[in-house]
Amino acid sequence: MNKRSRRMMAGRACIKSLFLICLLILMCVLSACGTAQKAKNKTPDAAYSYKEVPLERNGISLHLDLMAEEGASPDKNILLIHGVTYSSHEFDINYEDYSLVRRLAREGYAVWRLDIAGYGRSEPVEDGFLPDSDYAGEDINAAVEKIVSETGQDKIDILGWSWGTMTVSRFAASHHEHIGKIVLYAPILSGIGESEVTESFHHNAWEDAAYDFQKKGDGEFDLDIVDPVIIEMFCSSCWHYDGDQSPNGGRRDICVSQSEKLIDLTKLTAPTLIICGDKDPYLNYDLVDTSLSFLPEGSELEMIEGGSHVVYIEKPYYQDFQDRLIRFLHK
Repeated sequence: MNKRSRRMMAGRACIKSLFLICLLILMCVLSACGTAQKAKNKTPDAAYSYKEVPLERNGISLHLDLMAEEGASPDKNILLIHGVTYSSHEFDINYEDYSLVRRLAREGYAVWRLDIAGYGRSEPVEDGFLPDSDYAGEDINAAVEKIVSETGQDKIDILGWSWGTMTVSRFAASHHEHIGKIVLYAPILSGIGESEVTESFHHNAWEDAAYDFQKKGDGEFDLDIVDPVIIEMFCSSCWHYDGDQSPNGGRRDICVSQSEKLIDLTKLTAPTLIICGDKDPYLNYDLVDTSLSFLPEGSELEMIEGGSHVVYIEKPYYQDFQDRLIRFLHK
């Protein structure tokens, strides 16, 4: 092969390589644009107002915040209560239309969130056993009284998730005068199994935050169930707001025998929604299945097939979760 032929072949190879590179870049750009457009289409076009409301109980400053649609004057209020390890930031994962806070705001609610003493943006506590379920119930009462005072509205709805179902139930059993409706999401109706809790603080790790996301048989996250962006945002927020430790009073309360009932449903006097996935490892489904027989008229049970403890942010189920919740609240 002469030099001219070799140069021609080299030139063609170079052009072909450039063409493939340009094609690859174009495909990446189109893919990115398509993904961005998809995300844009799923992201609600709304603006929200946010404010923090000073609150103190037992000499401890508590974080209480409010979100609503910008310019709205909601006549409905709902208070969201977090679980045992991480604080209330979990309800507002601002990705596509996943945020429970923003969905409720679009439905006309003033959405309040409380961090129990020692959690998240509330003041730290020296004794991690101090904020147990009963103590947290009184923190919730302080928040409800504050909301009533701030808004002038006498009744508010309240949602608790996981350990939050215990704390909300303890609050509601003693202070029912300002409750509109109750939502118990993933209710801890009985102990999750005996385990000695000797340290007053739980030492958090990245793996702890991701623990509840569903996994496949090989231990990898099931990306058909959970969006990897959600995993990253959820865990990052846990590290940002909660750091490397959280109080253990609530954990000591729930780490008891599975035969020990932890929520007395007969003491709830307001219409109550029990909502959960049917693959939640923390739930006593025998008690869940019979829960309506102990609850007042107007109560409902919603079980989402395939959902786990974090069904509210699972890809196939989160919209269904939101819709079922809204239907109950609007009745």
